[in-house]
Amino acid sequence: MKEGNRGLSLYTLLVFVFLLGPLVIISITSFEPGTVLKFPPEGFSLRWYRNIFEVSMFMETFKTSIIVSMLGNLLALLLGVPAAYALSRFEFRGRDTLNALFLSPVLIPGIVLGFTLLRYLIVVYGLPIYAGLLIGHTVIMLPFIIRVIASSLANFDFAVEEAAQSLGAGRLETFFKVVLPNIRSGILAAVLIAFLESFNNVDISVFMTGPGVSTLPIQMLTYVQNYFDPTIAAISVILMVLTAALMFIIERLMGFAYFTKR
Repeated sequence: MKEGNRGLSLYTLLVFVFLLGPLVIISITSFEPGTVLKFPPEGFSLRWYRNIFEVSMFMETFKTSIIVSMLGNLLALLLGVPAAYALSRFEFRGRDTLNALFLSPVLIPGIVLGFTLLRYLIVVYGLPIYAGLLIGHTVIMLPFIIRVIASSLANFDFAVEEAAQSLGAGRLETFFKVVLPNIRSGILAAVLIAFLESFNNVDISVFMTGPGVSTLPIQMLTYVQNYFDPTIAAISVILMVLTAALMFIIERLMGFAYFTKR
């Protein structure tokens, strides 16, 4: 039994090394003082972290990624909250089909979805690139919004809503004053998860960007085609730290929502 436990522990350790090893190597190489990415680094320098803020293309595309993610998040919330509420609250014909339709962007390969959006939004309907990019990111964020909020609504006792209505509150008033406050942790978690999905997205953005409009992940891909310095490693470290911080916040929010319902 002990030998089996040791073998399982060793196997688990190897899996963690396999998964985390590349991240550790990237983090270490980001401090390379030289002009070429190498491991192990020959010294320690924050030169390439400063370079991120000195290269205008990174700052411009970072702003674009933030704006697109925030606006897309808002649109996804406006569509996703009512959809999640309807799917969780009511029984109606075609509910399963509608639910599958809302979740389909997660199931369809990103390259296929990106090419389809490019084909119809940009080529057929002639939308501006920025508008097409915003719609594309809204589409990929919507399933995460609906899924997380629906999970929060699954723990919500709709008898409370019915009690409020029986006391004279209207349906909209009940929704905004009773339902939404009880699932606010789930909404915040959904917003953060959708934001991460949008900000780090490549497969949709690579089809929906064009002259004058690009996102940070696409700019990073373009940069590594022409330069071999550790700047991209430095950006990757910053993005990993931000992602880990947001995931910690999401975990705390989801845990808070779970324990407040018990």
